[in-house]
Amino acid sequence: MPRMIFVNLPVTDLKRATAFYEAVGATRNPQFSDDTASCMVFSETIFAMLTTHDKFRQFTPKPIADAKISNQVLLCLSADSRSEVDDIVARAAAAGGVADPSPKDEYSFMYGRSFEDPDGHMWGVNWMDMTAFAAQCEMANA
Repeated sequence: MPRMIFVNLPVTDLKRATAFYEAVGATRNPQFSDDTASCMVFSETIFAMLTTHDKFRQFTPKPIADAKISNQVLLCLSADSRSEVDDIVARAAAAGGVADPSPKDEYSFMYGRSFEDPDGHMWGVNWMDMTAFAAQCEMANA
């Protein structure tokens, strides 16, 4: 069985957050969702667990950081093309997120942009041309 990752994110408005993540391409799994949490599926191995603050507090005694003013983690999703990167960021902005809170990454082998969800959690979206990356590494090591 492949290893899976569940990213747990505290959100201030669960319905708004669920709609936002659906807009950027995740699917809500009702089996692991209720009125305190939404399990958002990005792929067979990547999940974002959106939880109300009360639910999130059940898992940690530490205070919940306000992601709009501080940052503890940067999350990143891969994309299949440059146009998919642009599409995901555009959908995030249209759904109430902030497009490009970080500078764009643009290299000969990689293209990346970012978005911030309505609660301030930052996500990167990156595409890599692995053939160009391998060629660049070969040239650097020659």
